[in-house]
Amino acid sequence: GLVNHVVSHLIQAIRSKDGSFSSIERLGAGSYYERVKVSEPNEFDIMLLMPVKRLQLDESDDTGAYYYLTFKRNPKEKCLLKFLDEDGKLSAHKMLHALREIIKQEVKNIKNVEVTVKRKKAGSPAITLQIKNPPAEISVDIILTLEVQQSWPPSTRDGLKIEQWLGRKVRGDFRNKSLYLVAKQNKKEKVPRGNTWRLSFSHIEKAMLNNHGSSKTCCESDGPKCCRKGCLKLLKYLLEQLKMKYTKELEKFCSYHVKTAFFHSCVMWPDDTDWHSGDLEHCFQRYLGYFLDCLQKSQLPHFFIPQYNLLSLEDKASNDFLLRQINSQLNNGFPIFQE
Repeated sequence: GLVNHVVSHLIQAIRSKDGSFSSIERLGAGSYYERVKVSEPNEFDIMLLMPVKRLQLDESDDTGAYYYLTFKRNPKEKCLLKFLDEDGKLSAHKMLHALREIIKQEVKNIKNVEVTVKRKKAGSPAITLQIKNPPAEISVDIILTLEVQQSWPPSTRDGLKIEQWLGRKVRGDFRNKSLYLVAKQNKKEKVPRGNTWRLSFSHIEKAMLNNHGSSKTCCESDGPKCCRKGCLKLLKYLLEQLKMKYTKELEKFCSYHVKTAFFHSCVMWPDDTDWHSGDLEHCFQRYLGYFLDCLQKSQLPHFFIPQYNLLSLEDKASNDFLLRQINSQLNNGFPIFQE
């Protein structure tokens, strides 16, 4: 309720303050909205969607995930032209900066609740708010997202292999949805100029998690229950706890690694009978086994962009570290779950 109050206030203000942002809409993304949150609901991701008609996408590296954006002739969105850099590329940095300034001014006007804007984290696509909610704090990541109505780029062609799991029709429906791009700095750029955007599939991930069965009734109130989400929550919790213990060594890892491995597991074991609710332990071990295999090989393909490896070999040391920690938990009956 508190988060909704704050975000609704901000969205109204953002729409009225700057014509460029007059058409933004909100979309809840991330684990809270996918109903796979494992600890207190104290972290929220809110995407601010900004509709854009057509853009030209040019790959900024070989991952197939990062792009430079330019407008095709005479864009409808004249108000965005002030965010172009000297090469005519749409600058993520300029847009985020403008949005951040509006939010910084506006949080002062929110009544009966103390909200602050956290310092900018280098390369992060998020503007992070801290909401005082005694005795705790709530953190809200606001993520500027372009919603582009055009077909997905070629790098996604062989991704989203869900035909056996959710069906060919569902895959087609997903691929007809808009393209999302978030203002994310590409670390591989020789000269980081803050004008790269990364593809985001949050809207599709949320849909897959909320309708995850090969049969339409899986986990509905009167349908058969499966343990897919239970497995995902367990591995998310395991990683969260290990990250708290070994913050420095595991800083490269985030729940997205676990979620990607989860989607691949759903494809490898596509039937609801592969995930009987009574078989949680067995299913978790199998999914964990796949994740350990990925760590071992330093190879975890992005679910939507198969050429993009989320566990690069240059991070082999941290991949090996996580592999050792999880194996040690596994061999000792997961003491971390008892703590």
